[in-house]
Amino acid sequence: MIIDTTEVQDINSFSRLEFLKEVYGIIWVLIPIFTPVLGITIGVLVIVWLEREISAGLQQRIGPEYAGPLGVLQALADGAKLLFKENLLPSRGETRLFSIGPSIAVISILLSYSVVPFGYRLVLADLNIGVFLWIAISSIAPIGLLMSGYGSNNKYSFLGGLRAAAQSISYEIPLTLCVLSISLLSNSSSTVDIVEAQSKYGFGGWNLWRQPIGFIIFLISSLAECERLPFDLPEAEEELVAGYQTEYSGIKFGLFYVASYLNLLVSSLFVTVLYLGGWNISIPNIFGSELFDFEINKRYGIFGATISIFITLAKTYLFLFIPITTRWTLPRLRMDQLLNLGWKFLLPISLGNLLLTTSFQLFSL
Repeated sequence: MIIDTTEVQDINSFSRLEFLKEVYGIIWVLIPIFTPVLGITIGVLVIVWLEREISAGLQQRIGPEYAGPLGVLQALADGAKLLFKENLLPSRGETRLFSIGPSIAVISILLSYSVVPFGYRLVLADLNIGVFLWIAISSIAPIGLLMSGYGSNNKYSFLGGLRAAAQSISYEIPLTLCVLSISLLSNSSSTVDIVEAQSKYGFGGWNLWRQPIGFIIFLISSLAECERLPFDLPEAEEELVAGYQTEYSGIKFGLFYVASYLNLLVSSLFVTVLYLGGWNISIPNIFGSELFDFEINKRYGIFGATISIFITLAKTYLFLFIPITTRWTLPRLRMDQLLNLGWKFLLPISLGNLLLTTSFQLFSL
C-alpha cells in the first residue's frame, strides 16, 4: 500500500488548524469573563491603597510605603499573608453555614457588576431592570453575613449577623425609592438608558441637580449598605469584638474585607451612573469640536471606549473620597439611632421625594 506523503501532510495541517480554531474559540470565550474580574480586582486594590493613604493624611501619619512603590503592593502582601494562614473552624458551630457565608457575600456583590455600564455597549448585561436587579442581588449579601454569624456558635457573631440583616432591610427601602425616582425621570430602569438620558444637556443634565434630596439619601443609604462608618454596627469592635467575623481566620476572614470593598466600589459606580452622568464627559461641543460630544464612544471606536472607561472610573474614584473621609470624621451611631434614622427620617423623605418626582412627571406630560 502506497501512502502519499502530501496527503498525510495536508491531513496533519488540517488537524492542527482545527485544533488552533478550538483554542482560539476557548480563549475568546474566557476573555470577556476574566477581563472584568481582573479589572474589579485591580479596582479593589486601588481602593485599599487610596483608603490607607487618605487615612494616613487625615491622621498626620505615614501610610504604607515599603511594599512596592508608594506602598501599592501592601494589599497584595496582606492577601498573601491571609491566604497562607490556618483556616480554623468552630468546634460546635454549623460548619457548612460557617464556610458558605463568606462566599455568598462575595459572589452576590460580584454579580452586581454585570449591569454596570462603563461606556456605550460596554456592559455585560444591558437589562430593562438593570438597577433593580442590582438591588435584588445585593440584598442577598446580608443573608451570607447572617449565616456566618449563626454558624459561628458565638453570641457576638450572631448579634453581628442580626445587626447586618436589620441594617440592610432598614436602608434598602429608602435606597430603592431613590432609584425608582431616577427610573421615573429617565423613563427606564436600564442603566445604559439612565446614562443616556442625562447626556442630553451636558453637565446640567446630571440627575444630581434634578434629584439633590435623592442623592443625599442614596449616599447615606449606600454607606449603611456597605457597613462603613458611622454605620459599621454589625462589626463594632467595642461592643461585638468583630461581629460576624469574630471566629474567622485565614482567607475566609479576608473574603469579608473583599466583599466590603467590592460593595463600596459598586455603590460608587452606581452613584456615577445614576447621578453623575456615567461615561459622558458632559461638555458637549464646548470647543466647537465633536470630540467632546456625548456620543464620543459611538463614533471613535476603541479610542472612544477607552475615554468612556477613564471618565467613569475618574468620577467613581473622586466620589470615593467622600466615604473614605467620612470614616475618619464621624463617630459611630448607636443601634437605635441607626434604625431611627432609616425608618423615621430617610423612609418618609424618600417617599416624599418619589411623590414629588411622580407629580412632576405627570404634569410634564
